[in-house]
Amino acid sequence: MKTNDLHIVLPASKSISNRWLILNHVAGSPFVLRKLSESDDTQLLQALLTQLKNGHSNRYYCYNAGTVARFMMALLALTPGKHILTGDSRLLERPMAPLINCLKGMGCQIVCEGEEGYLPVSIEGSIPDHKMAEIDPVASSQFVSAMMLVGPLLPNGITLTLTGRASSRPYIEMTRSILNFAGIETTVSANNRVYRVEPLPTVRLKRRVIEAERDWTAASYIYAAAALLPGVRMRMQGLSLHSSQGDKIVAEIFEHFGVKTHEVKSPYHPNIHSITIEGTGLHDNMFEYNFQDYPDLVPAVATTCAALGINARLKGTKNLRYKESDRLAALQTELKKMGGRMSISNRVAAIAPTELHPTETVSDHNDHRIAMAFGILSLKYPNIKIDNPDVVSKSFPKFWEQLKLIRKAAGLPAQSPA
Repeated sequence: MKTNDLHIVLPASKSISNRWLILNHVAGSPFVLRKLSESDDTQLLQALLTQLKNGHSNRYYCYNAGTVARFMMALLALTPGKHILTGDSRLLERPMAPLINCLKGMGCQIVCEGEEGYLPVSIEGSIPDHKMAEIDPVASSQFVSAMMLVGPLLPNGITLTLTGRASSRPYIEMTRSILNFAGIETTVSANNRVYRVEPLPTVRLKRRVIEAERDWTAASYIYAAAALLPGVRMRMQGLSLHSSQGDKIVAEIFEHFGVKTHEVKSPYHPNIHSITIEGTGLHDNMFEYNFQDYPDLVPAVATTCAALGINARLKGTKNLRYKESDRLAALQTELKKMGGRMSISNRVAAIAPTELHPTETVSDHNDHRIAMAFGILSLKYPNIKIDNPDVVSKSFPKFWEQLKLIRKAAGLPAQSPA
C-alpha cells in the first residue's frame, strides 16, 4: 500500500448505530456501545431513549429524522404509558401509515392527531397479545426494521409478513444480522416475505462490546470525488467489502465511473480493514441501474453522472420523493441551475449529457445528502456555495473538513462551502 494515500475519516454508520441503540434498550442494556455515529440522528435517538428511560416528558420530538420517528413509534407502542410522537413540518409530511396500521392490527392504541397515517400521534403503550403482523414495506424498509427490533419484547416474539416488495431490503437484512449477532434468533422465508423474530431469552443476553462500522453511504461522496479527480488515491479506514451494509455496492457502481477499489487488511490488526480508491479518468458513456435497494446512493451518483457528461437512467427512485426533501425534485432543480438536464417519471430519473457550469448558490433543500452531493461538485466547478452547509451534521458532521483535505491533495485552492 502506498504511504502517500490521502486518509479520509468517515463517520460511523448511523444505520448500524441506531439499530444497536434500540436493541440495547429493548434488551435491558446488556451491550457496551462504543464509537457510535456522531450524526444528529444518532444523538437525537440517544436523547429520546434517555428521555423515555427517565420519564421526564411524554412528548418525543423527532425533528426531521424519519428513522428515529419510526423506530421510536414501534418502541413507544410497546412501552406502557401515554406518549406523544411528533416532529417538524417536513417529518409530518413523511409516510407513517404502514407502521401505524401494522401496530393497530396487533392491538396497539395509536391515534393520529392530524391527517390519518401521519404524525403527530398519541400512543397508549402496552404489550399486545398478538404475535402475527402484516406490514406494507413498499414505502420504506424502516417500517419492517422497527417492528423486528421491538419484536423481542413480545412474550412470543413476532412473525412479520411483508405484503409487498420491500424498498431498501439490505437494511432489513442488516437489522436481522444485528439481532442474530446479539443472540436473538431470527428466520426468514425463502421468498423473503415472512420474518420471524424470537422473544428475548429468559437468560440475560451475553455482554458484548459493540463498535459501529464506518458508513458506506457516506463513502459514496468520496467515491464521487475520486471520479472527478483522477489520480488522487484515497484511503478510508473501517470499511470492508464484506460489510452488512447494502450500500457497499457503491464500489461496484463507481467502477462504471472509472473508480478502482481495493480492500486492505492491517498487518498489525487483522480485524481492521480499509478501502483505497482511485479514479482512472475513464468512464462509461451510458449508465443504467436500479436503485430500489440503494436509494441513498442516488444523489452522489446523479451529480457524478451530470459532471462527467454520462447519459444515465436511474431506476427505482420513486421513494426519494419522501426523504428529508423530495430528492428527485431537489436534484433536478439544482442541476438545472448549472445547465444540467434531468427528467423525472414514475419509473426513471434520466440525466442527459450537457456541459455544466458553476452556479453561485445551491439550495440544499434542508437535506444533508443534497448538500454533500453538490459540495463534491465544487471540486470541478469552483465557488459553488451551499446555502446551509451545516445540514450535513445529520449524517456526516466532518464532511467539509474531509472535502478540504481532498481539495488540498488535488492542488485545488481552498474554498468555503458557504
